[in-house]
Amino acid sequence: MKVIINGISGAMGTILAGLVEQADDMELVAGICPSGRAGSYTSLNEYQGPADIVIDFSHHDGTADLMNYCVSRGLPVVVCTTGHTDEEAALIENAAQSIPVFKSANMSVGVALVAKVVEEVAAKFGACDVEIIERHHNRKVDAPSGTAVMLADAVRKARPELHDHVGRSGHARREQDEIGISSIRMGNIVGTHEVMFGTNNQTITIKHEAHDRALFADGAVSAARFLVNKPAGLYDMTDLVAE
Repeated sequence: MKVIINGISGAMGTILAGLVEQADDMELVAGICPSGRAGSYTSLNEYQGPADIVIDFSHHDGTADLMNYCVSRGLPVVVCTTGHTDEEAALIENAAQSIPVFKSANMSVGVALVAKVVEEVAAKFGACDVEIIERHHNRKVDAPSGTAVMLADAVRKARPELHDHVGRSGHARREQDEIGISSIRMGNIVGTHEVMFGTNNQTITIKHEAHDRALFADGAVSAARFLVNKPAGLYDMTDLVAE
């Protein structure tokens, strides 16, 4: 499998490149780095050589260029970037009508399993309060995290009447139809997510903690293997876990 890494100079892109180079069934044919790191291309369009898939660990503001490139070349793409605007998300969905696209707010298989449990608890635990707390390192720029949003979406699959309340402040009582989401940014925390379901007399807490960022690169490699030879469509970790 010939792999293009978009965003190869970032922390995750660097880890991913190492995994691809070590894999017996993968070959790194191009790395994209806008700053022009030695041995890389400054844009996707500069590389028109052989390729089987693009793995994206760049920035969401490059979504249009990424989707245009992959659609024009008929290449599957694994989108590991988070923080997409509604317009960018629409571009991804449109591209998925022509090519296979794998997009997940979190590339951890463990988080995908947690999301399934969260949906089940939300369905069976009744009209409880739901709160999500997410913790990340002090360099993360988007809040709430894409994973927190994904977990809130998992709750809403069972309780569609709920809406997000991000960053509680001020003087007001908690509403019954909200999912509270709180973000913490400190130190070098890789990523911790807790979903709490509470009634007046009991609480269920579901927690996932990432210890090493390499797990996200591992997930991207698994997603790439899953996506190659799939028909056009939008896929995520739920599909990978189910296969």
